[in-house]
Amino acid sequence: MNKQDLVAAVQKEAALETKAAAERAVNAVIDAIAAGIKKDGNVQLIGFGTFQVKERSARMGRNPKTGAPLKIKASKTVSFKAGAGLKEVAKKTKTAKK
Repeated sequence: MNKQDLVAAVQKEAALETKAAAERAVNAVIDAIAAGIKKDGNVQLIGFGTFQVKERSARMGRNPKTGAPLKIKASKTVSFKAGAGLKEVAKKTKTAKK
């Protein structure tokens, strides 16, 4: 499922008249999650999961083209940990073909 599929599903589920209204709703949720992460460092949605800022320490890597070692700087990233409700849905789902 991509964003447009999600917008269509929200439109159908919420009985919204237009895709534009559904897209505004999806964008509002995404923006609210991003704002929560920026403000508090995490967003917890009970039954769905938790978005959390994690710090990556500096480490050594390799240039894939030349094989030369290089230092990778410390950075921050967002991780997602699925909640119990989402894990239950995943157990009942067929595995996607690759």
